[in-house]
Amino acid sequence: MTTSGLLPEGFHDRLPPFADAAAAVEGRVLEAAHGHGYERVDPPLAEFADGLAERLKAGALRDAVRFVDPVSQTTMAIRPDLTAQVARIAATRMGHHPRPVRLSYAGSVLQLRASPLQPGRERRQVGAELIGLDSIAAAQEVVGVAVAGLAAAGVAGVSIDFTLPDLVGVLATGPLPVPADRIARLRERLDAKDAGGVAEIAPAYLPLIAAAGPFADAIERLRVFDTSGALASRLDGLTRIAGEIGDGVTLTLDPTERHGFEYQTWLGFSLFARGVAREVGRGGTYTIVHGDGREEAATGFSLFADLIAANAVAGTRRRLFLPFGTPPQAGAAMRAAGWVTVAALEPHDTPEAQLATHLFVEGEARAL
Repeated sequence: MTTSGLLPEGFHDRLPPFADAAAAVEGRVLEAAHGHGYERVDPPLAEFADGLAERLKAGALRDAVRFVDPVSQTTMAIRPDLTAQVARIAATRMGHHPRPVRLSYAGSVLQLRASPLQPGRERRQVGAELIGLDSIAAAQEVVGVAVAGLAAAGVAGVSIDFTLPDLVGVLATGPLPVPADRIARLRERLDAKDAGGVAEIAPAYLPLIAAAGPFADAIERLRVFDTSGALASRLDGLTRIAGEIGDGVTLTLDPTERHGFEYQTWLGFSLFARGVAREVGRGGTYTIVHGDGREEAATGFSLFADLIAANAVAGTRRRLFLPFGTPPQAGAAMRAAGWVTVAALEPHDTPEAQLATHLFVEGEARAL
């Protein structure tokens, strides 16, 4: 039995028109980010595993494919996420750059294992990072750039779900004490919305389960819950960030959501689009580690181009068939007008064979 046409589990070829659509998504997101001053970096596909582990923090190398480099005889890792590499560049090669430094990126990432919700192990990641600040103003800009990137990519029905990743830690070590060995379990039960489990560990945290939903309602429930004022600065900051987002974006808040936000600090957010079953991107505030152990604040977001492209590709193919013998200058004029042209190279070629949607007739495009 031959396997020459098969691919490993979790891998797939990107065919037309999906590959074109994904590339277009990346290009438009990067262009939107560039317009806000984010310059592109392009890290290598793999690097030393130990260095990558330090910057992945909580994620460590759990999701990374590792191998031994035959040249250096050192363990290498293929990146499971691009953010850690951008952090390395900012901390080393661009450590001298005035802060904040704005960087954007796009590339493939590889997961060691697939999940039921995400069967593909390889995906395309595009995003932007603002290194040197995690202030309200920085978060407002980053969220705004993410929304602008989705709009540029033609994504409709955008919604943002905010979370406060360090909320339990702030409360458990302050006004609502929880034994250190039970905090992780409490976070897990809150994330799962398990009222019984939360009540078993710390009943005072039960109102946090109800404090999730449409942003305006959820933020008010949190303010009522926060009788000590320990969360006041975070809630005020979140309200300011939400206030800068346009009316066309739906906002929700799930204050105890933790999945995917293990290394975020005070703010996290998920990005959704109409017609896509799972999030099309994530972002938030975090810290990067310098070689001397010093930590630096950062804010950023990542989008998953394949998910966005798969939802947007329907109806996007628009190909103009140029019959055999059409003058080259006629085709050039149509391309200058924005058309994708497919020229017949033989007399018997047909629009159907070339998957054309329009035919060039008497100097104009006619729908087929």
